[in-house]
Amino acid sequence: MNEDRRDFLKNVGRAALGLSLGAPLLSACSGRRESLGGGDKDAAAVQWAMAVDIKKCRSQEVQQACIKACRAAHNLPDIHDPAREVKWIWTEPFHRAFPDEDHGHEAPAIRDQSVLVMCNHCTSPACTKVCPTRATWRRDDGIVMMDMHRCIGCRYCMAACPFGARSFNWEDPRPFIPTDAAGNLPSDYPTRTKGVVEKCDFCAERFPFDKQLPACVEAAQKLSAGQDALTFGNLADPRSRVSQILASQQTICRRPNLGTGPNVYYIL
Repeated sequence: MNEDRRDFLKNVGRAALGLSLGAPLLSACSGRRESLGGGDKDAAAVQWAMAVDIKKCRSQEVQQACIKACRAAHNLPDIHDPAREVKWIWTEPFHRAFPDEDHGHEAPAIRDQSVLVMCNHCTSPACTKVCPTRATWRRDDGIVMMDMHRCIGCRYCMAACPFGARSFNWEDPRPFIPTDAAGNLPSDYPTRTKGVVEKCDFCAERFPFDKQLPACVEAAQKLSAGQDALTFGNLADPRSRVSQILASQQTICRRPNLGTGPNVYYIL
């Protein structure tokens, strides 16, 4: 087959795929529309980011509300074996979350306090570079996505991620998803199968974000103790709340020396 014919068939296939997916899904996957700061004229300049207030997220009530909301929104299985559990947002002791900040002489209340952690949606993610099937990729708006249908379970991305942000389904997760009395799942989010990797996607299924925030952010905002505990927005827009936080408060991110460029920031 000559090159012209091959290119023609590729283009036809791409066009057919686009039509089958439909406009709403294409819009959600492109991630190019602006919200939470800025207008349509700035639509191409989007970098979604999260700011986590460590002190406000110290509350067990806030932590559990965020974790529970995420698990319900994405039909995560309740597997209590630490070696096999599936998690998108969870807690780590400060000294494990920020080993570069741990000099060994912090007050125990700081060193051992729990910190909410998740995928950092890095600017230069190591995970996407090693995936042989392109099942994980970085969108134009900075969200690092995961296509569980294309995942072959090689776990290269898990080995490459320096933050432990990815989980592997060692067994069929569906029997472990809590249901209501009628057997209904917590949400309409697609369930996964054995042998695939998954992780936080900043609730990309809720795009555009001017209509709904990520589930963890919404859950925190419903609590008096969780007001401004998590802030989500467009880091490319200096008018957004997350940009104002980074410009006015002392923040750190996880393992910046590795050069991946995390886009989850922590307010000290």
